[in-house]
Amino acid sequence: MVDDEPLIRSTLGQLLTIAGHEVLLAENGLEATRIWREVGADLVILDIFMPEKDGIETIVELRAHSPNLPIIAMSGGNTKRMDLLPEARLLGAYLTIDKPFTFAEMMALVNSALEDSRRTNA
Repeated sequence: MVDDEPLIRSTLGQLLTIAGHEVLLAENGLEATRIWREVGADLVILDIFMPEKDGIETIVELRAHSPNLPIIAMSGGNTKRMDLLPEARLLGAYLTIDKPFTFAEMMALVNSALEDSRRTNA
């Protein structure tokens, strides 16, 4: 789970943990790719707009090394920023979601991504 906003990162991380998932947290793309190289992951959920290394750059790097890794990209939908979720999808995000979202909406995406990944890798 990658997001530069501590409250979102910790809250979503805790909720995913309660739902039975092992969750690793990162505050930006640099930290996320380092963790992914060291530990790996079955799924990556990341924000698009982050300092150091944004979500788009992170998607491109992860996709280059792991073409089948499911990635869910999320964005705050800030009207002052460009909406990059369509580009994230083109560059390899499996699914995208606008913030704010409900936990049920996120869990539906997580479950869908993991199920499809299991079918693909079976």
